[in-house]
Order: sequence, then structure tokens, then C-alpha cells
Amino acid sequence: MKKDLLTFADWSKAELLSLLELAQQTKQNPSAYRKALDGKAVAALFEKPSLRTRVSFDIGINKLGGHMVYLDSQAGKLAGREDARDMGANLACWADAIVARVYSHHTLVQMAEASKVPVINALCDLYHPCQALADFLTIKEVLGEVEGCRLAYIGDGNNVSNSLLLMGAILGADVRVITPVGHEVKQEILDQASRLAQISGGKITASNELSAATGCQFLYTDTWLSMGDTTPLAQIKDKFQPYQLNNALMDSCGATYAMHCQPAHRDLEITSELVDGECSLLLQQAENRMHAQNAILISLLG
Repeated sequence: MKKDLLTFADWSKAELLSLLELAQQTKQNPSAYRKALDGKAVAALFEKPSLRTRVSFDIGINKLGGHMVYLDSQAGKLAGREDARDMGANLACWADAIVARVYSHHTLVQMAEASKVPVINALCDLYHPCQALADFLTIKEVLGEVEGCRLAYIGDGNNVSNSLLLMGAILGADVRVITPVGHEVKQEILDQASRLAQISGGKITASNELSAATGCQFLYTDTWLSMGDTTPLAQIKDKFQPYQLNNALMDSCGATYAMHCQPAHRDLEITSELVDGECSLLLQQAENRMHAQNAILISLLG
């Protein structure tokens, strides 16, 4: 039976811990995995432009001995061009896996239903599971474990916050999401994460108050406007400015590390001082995208 990666919500704690361990192994001993995808081809379908996702998948697959075919839709939606089910079924005739970075999660669901090979979510409107795995890999490298880690995501409730909540809940982490009023995480995501946390012993918190981040080791932020959101920055800047990740917030919370999935807008959601400072984990997170994704590919195709 093929296994897809659309959200990670249907993966067990043991499976996620094994993925993190595998990611560390591929990072520490890359020569042992040079032929892990020997003879395998991966179709990478991108509706949205990308730097880290595209390059990390392309180079990562190459390092594993596989071949990636990049399909660029000129940052345009697939809807109206060809049915997502037909694309999934056709790509599965040639490729051993499909990596898709799309506007709508529904596109991934349709593609996965029609594809006989694994479909991997490289970002959609609701989830960013590859990013979350790289983030918890980074936390594991820093602390030695992820269970019980205290992470506060501060900013817009979006696909990144959703995946951090779900994965953190499965792993038994203490994940807090702090957003301005009107930009909260969807209630169904919070409910799902809370159910998963009850199983693992994790903790999920949602708040509009920055004080909820007190005691967290890691403060995490993302862009105030997600890719494709045409809302003028001036319209939301005043609302988000108090939620900027800066030294004052780090000090008031007692946090040690700053995280951001990038691209980062310096001196908007995060200050340059933090991006370039000793507390920054941004480049470690970016590097770990490749190692996390390699672990996913090996697990699904190996």
C-alpha cells in the first residue's frame, strides 16, 4: 500500500520519531544514502514559486541518486487547465512519487486519490508538513529531543502554524500559537491538534496575548501576508506590529532561539538583529529542509 504525506496528522508518534532519526542519519552520513533512490524519478509540480522548497528537493533527490522532473506552471493555478485527478494518474505512470506545491489542499487530495504512487505536500493553503518536519529536526538537534519542548508561533494563523500544531501535538510538544484578533488558526485545526496532544501528553495553546509565550524556548514567526494574499501591507501592519519578533519580545518571554520558515521580511515580522544574531536558527532550518525531505522520500519509496 502506498502512503501519502498530505498533513502528517495521520502519522503516529513512532513514525515521526523514526523520520527525525532518519533525517539525522542522512545528514550525518550522506554517503550511506547515495543510492537510496537509485533509479527513482520524482515529478515536482509547482503552482507557486519557491526558493528553498524547489532547490532542497532537487539537490536532495540528486544526492540520493534519484532524478527530479520540475514542472513549472508559471505560478498559475492548475484549475481549468487539466483535472488534478488526471494529472495525478498520468504522472504516476512515469514517476515513483509526486511532490506538489499548490494553492489548494483539495488539489492534493484529488491527486493522491488518483495516483498509484506517493504524493507529498510541498505546501498548500492549509499545511506545510515538510517545513514542520525540518523545524522539529532543528529543535531535536538543539535540545536532543522534541518531546516537551516549548515553542511559540507568533503571527498569522496559516499553513505553517497549522503543521507546527499538528506535528508538535503528535510528538508531545508544548506548542502555543499567538495571533492578532481576526487572524487565528481555524478552530478545526486546534481541535484536531488538541485531540492528538491528549494522546501524546503534549499541550496546545491558542491566544491573542503575547504573554502566552512566556517560558518558551523557541519563538517562531512567519510573514504577515502569505504568498498570494493581495491584502495591502499598510492595511494590516499596525495590527501585526506589536507581534514583531524582536529582542525585547525574546527577553520578555525568556526565549533562547528565534525561528522563521523564510522568506523573511527583515524588520517587519522579524528584526534583522535576530535574523543575523546568535539566537537565529533560520539557516539551520533551511538546511534541514533537504534532510527532512530526504527522510520522507526514503521512507515512502525505500
